[in-house]
Amino acid sequence: MSDEDSSGWQLTESDPGVFTELLKRLGVPYIVDDLYSLEPESLAALQPVHALIFLFKWFPESPDDEPGIDAGHYDLDFPGFFAHQTVNNACATLAVVNALGNIASLPAGPQFMDLMNFTTGMDPQTCGMAITSADWLREAHNALSPPSAISLDGLDLPKKSEEAYHFVVYLPVLGSLYELDGLKPYPVRHGEYDGSGEGWVKKAREVIENRIHTYPTGALEFSLLALRDDPIPGMRRRLDALQCSVGDAESSDLMNKISNENSKRERWAFENSSRRHNHIGLVHALLLALAKAGKLDSAKADAQRVMQERLERQRAMHS
Repeated sequence: MSDEDSSGWQLTESDPGVFTELLKRLGVPYIVDDLYSLEPESLAALQPVHALIFLFKWFPESPDDEPGIDAGHYDLDFPGFFAHQTVNNACATLAVVNALGNIASLPAGPQFMDLMNFTTGMDPQTCGMAITSADWLREAHNALSPPSAISLDGLDLPKKSEEAYHFVVYLPVLGSLYELDGLKPYPVRHGEYDGSGEGWVKKAREVIENRIHTYPTGALEFSLLALRDDPIPGMRRRLDALQCSVGDAESSDLMNKISNENSKRERWAFENSSRRHNHIGLVHALLLALAKAGKLDSAKADAQRVMQERLERQRAMHS
């Protein structure tokens, strides 16, 4: 969303490391992982999944607009937790809070639980105002936002209309699949799901795929993240139980998986640390050095080629 009326909330990236660090700051022992496919095998590998966070290009619409055909319907008597987005730039954290507020017996830190208890009984608008007024939550959110490196204020430049992106969450509540969008007046109910087999994620896959199909073929204007249990504690417990089986294939597989998860966390920690620094001075110095060496044009061409290859790989994964 735009920076106007942001009330001090800064833009965040759709990155699993960002969301996982936010969960850590909330005292919630879950993680968020990228989902590159909605195939049953991809979802099964991440179970148990508590919610799916969907990022998409946002277009203004009337708050009174009903969901379209086959897009569910408003549930005015939603039995769970739902908060409106009352300030811009808070949609990522609000999506997480809307998801966490509907998870039974949620393990969380005292500060977050106090906030949840404080909002009990509030209507969605008041609840959203209470959440986005929490200074500590805004600070936790902003700590994971890239610094605003350059200000163009006061230059009287024409304002450009930038593309806006928005986060919503899909999750199960009392046997039905719901879509929680802080910009909508009510939660959207997508109907009951079969509790056997894949459970609610099968219904979610159908709903999200129908939504993705409304975008042009090959469009990359959306991404999907899974809110799930941290797999490392369970894998370590299983590995401890297999200690007597030296050389066992399952033990080796578990050790490899734990190593991969730890490497992923290290990468997330490095990226989150990098987000907190302003790199404009370094980038300027590098560009200047390349220009003086006569290598800037070739470096630019190489960067464009690498980006094009990356986009083609992403299109292939989503096709």
